Amino acid sequence: MSKESFLKVYANLPINIRREIVLVLDKEGPITWEVAYLEISNNTKLGDIILKKLSEMKVI
Repeated sequence: MSKESFLKVYANLPINIRREIVLVLDKEGPITWEVAYLEISNNTKLGDIILKKLSEMKVI
């Protein structure tokens, strides 16, 4: 469910907002919407972490 929610939010973001930081992870540092999209759409472990954090923060 979270992946679909993320994709809906991402699709509605203005292009210039996609370059902004949405999340800061301890080891990886700042994550922009664009990086989050790439990681989530490629089903990486980092993408799973990003989805979890965004869900916890109620961003998606």
